[in-house]
Amino acid sequence: MTVTAPIAVIDIGSNSVRLVVYEALSRAPTPIFNEKALCGLGREVLSTGRLAQDAIDKALSALRRFRALCDAMKVETLYALATAASRDAANGPAFIAECEAICRTQIEILTGRREAELAALGVISGIHEPDGIAGDLGGGSLELVDVRSERIADEGITLPLGSLALQDRSARSMRKAEKIVRDAMEGTPVLKKMAGRTFFAVGGNWRALARLHMFQQGYPLHVMHGYTLPAKEALAFARMVHRGDVEQLGSIEAVSVARRPLLSYGALVLENLVRHGRPAQVVISALGVREGLLYSLLDETQRKEDPLLLSAQEFNLLRSRSPLHQEELVAWTDRLFASSPTLEESADERRIRHAACLLADVSWRAHPDYRAEQSINMIAHAAFAGVDHASRISVALPVYFRHVGLTPEEPVPSILALVTPGMMDRARILGAAMRVAYSLSAAMTGILPSITLEVKGETLVLTVPERLSDLVNERVQGRVRQLARLIGRENVIGTA
Repeated sequence: MTVTAPIAVIDIGSNSVRLVVYEALSRAPTPIFNEKALCGLGREVLSTGRLAQDAIDKALSALRRFRALCDAMKVETLYALATAASRDAANGPAFIAECEAICRTQIEILTGRREAELAALGVISGIHEPDGIAGDLGGGSLELVDVRSERIADEGITLPLGSLALQDRSARSMRKAEKIVRDAMEGTPVLKKMAGRTFFAVGGNWRALARLHMFQQGYPLHVMHGYTLPAKEALAFARMVHRGDVEQLGSIEAVSVARRPLLSYGALVLENLVRHGRPAQVVISALGVREGLLYSLLDETQRKEDPLLLSAQEFNLLRSRSPLHQEELVAWTDRLFASSPTLEESADERRIRHAACLLADVSWRAHPDYRAEQSINMIAHAAFAGVDHASRISVALPVYFRHVGLTPEEPVPSILALVTPGMMDRARILGAAMRVAYSLSAAMTGILPSITLEVKGETLVLTVPERLSDLVNERVQGRVRQLARLIGRENVIGTA
């Protein structure tokens, strides 16, 4: 299924009602509009059995605006989902009927199993080769499901531990809430599958919790998707949040005022998940049910596309001087890296290199003094999926070195602390190769396919056809020498 016009998803959750409009249906969907209204539909469902009227009024008002926005944005396809609160409330059917009249589309009321499935597909769509348990914490429920690479390993379960539901059932008593969570998780089979693997945390409450941790730690990359905490650190932080006074926490201003009252309940659930499940780490997934729905609409060929490379290709088309040149750079560096065992790559390192090559020219319109800075900021903070934080920087670094040089004199960006020395070395080598390539080609197509740069034994050899020999000057020679030194080789420049 291919949709090229904007596509929208309205998510009527137990805490928030959200509209996200995407540029198109794609393996790497790009949001062009995102707005939520915190309505609290699930606030009293467990204690009264009904949706509160003030929450209904807020939700319907938000939906009227969302439908008008979809009309203004020429959205042709609108999907609408409703979760636990609408599913469980006695007045849920009447509320959904009003919602459908406003949205002018049928609303899918998700069962717990369906919600778990879509959350898992969201993690699969956004995390490169995930292996662990996906947990989607909403206002009304918690869905847990086992994911392994591109496969959902089980049907998952739903627990009534959503933040609003927990607040309601415990009558705002944290002691009662603690018992409710412990009892619900005791003997839960899926938690036994989490040991030593990754817990993928989905949902606004956990994103807010991770944002608080990020700011308290002074973490240098403010991208929520892929933010990772070692399990012991996540456990200690969650315990501290749920047992303390939220308003007195350091950096609490990083969390919106509307989110703070439920933060302790989300922390309590996370603490118990980590304690019972014993994962190796907790990874935040900003992609969840909505993106899982879009992923479910793709055909098998589209699902197999790499979202990182797809996004890099889109950036290349939108921002490069000559997009085909970057495709040529991919092939040119393929030959270089295949020519020597010392440059051997893993499959993931290869995809990182390909993405960096596709993005190598995205900041060419900036002032020369700021191209390096703009490149690393643009790439590191882009809305990429299928890439963790260290890999984000690994994509950006070669482009940074391409512009700033291999031994920059200016202060080193703080985000470089997120990469390993090995990643840094590979980035310098690729950045050095880019500097040779752009000196020869001026970012124009047709040059690189005629020139070879490869390792032959102990020598790095640049071979230029006679008709292009005038392109070689001291600048090119110096850059070839730089690259040769990085890989421990002599260098030769010849013609053919």
